[in-house]
Amino acid sequence: MTRNPLATIASWVYAALIFGFIFLPVVVLVLFSFQDGRLPVPPFNGFSLQWYEAVFADRKLMAALLNSFMVATISSLIACLLGFLAAYALARYKLPGSALQRGLLIAPMTVSYLIIALGLLTVLNALGIGLSLWTVGIGHVVINLPLCFAIIYSSMGDHHINIERAARDLGANDFKVMALVTAPMLLPSLLASFFLSVTFSWDEFIIAFLLSRFDVTLPVEIWSLLRSGLNPKTNAIGSLVFLVSVTVLIVLELCLFGRTKKS
Repeated sequence: MTRNPLATIASWVYAALIFGFIFLPVVVLVLFSFQDGRLPVPPFNGFSLQWYEAVFADRKLMAALLNSFMVATISSLIACLLGFLAAYALARYKLPGSALQRGLLIAPMTVSYLIIALGLLTVLNALGIGLSLWTVGIGHVVINLPLCFAIIYSSMGDHHINIERAARDLGANDFKVMALVTAPMLLPSLLASFFLSVTFSWDEFIIAFLLSRFDVTLPVEIWSLLRSGLNPKTNAIGSLVFLVSVTVLIVLELCLFGRTKKS
């Protein structure tokens, strides 16, 4: 079957426009992070690494970067663990009102982050809990737990039940079945939910802004930089974050999904 050359050209043009629309902001961000000038705007004045040097020399930015890493990692691990336990319980046991419980677990995905942040702020103030990175982490667990639950629950198919029954017939208790059989079978879903949670926590601003005080995350620190005007350092730190994210995705693709395709 021969394809119409015009259709082929149109499909390539359409794909180029779509990818251009998605990646053009990133290209501009990276390009002007090397700007040899005070403003990260056209025209491009030449290649320079001065803003990357300024980022690594800025203690506040480095501290905010470390804070974001810790909050994103810890909150994502907790959200992933709680999501897995909830998904396992609702998928493997007949609980009263299980449909309602699933709806309540997924409901926060439909609520604005601003509403969640204001609600948490009210609760924390009522309990007398001071604002810190821990309260930011609590907020990120709240917004990422529904996502983790939805991903993991959708992956718990009936074909896993027979393998779990076989493990129980061989003498494994429920905890061993869950930890040594179910979790390894769901490893791709667990990793996907974890890394998506890390991404959302890394970029989240509203909850981090309202639930933090002195120690802030990277988005809040970048916002404080932008209050004083455009700064090429924001492009440099954004480029570094993008580089780390792409590296993690490539490593994940090569180590996990590449092995899955071979098997």
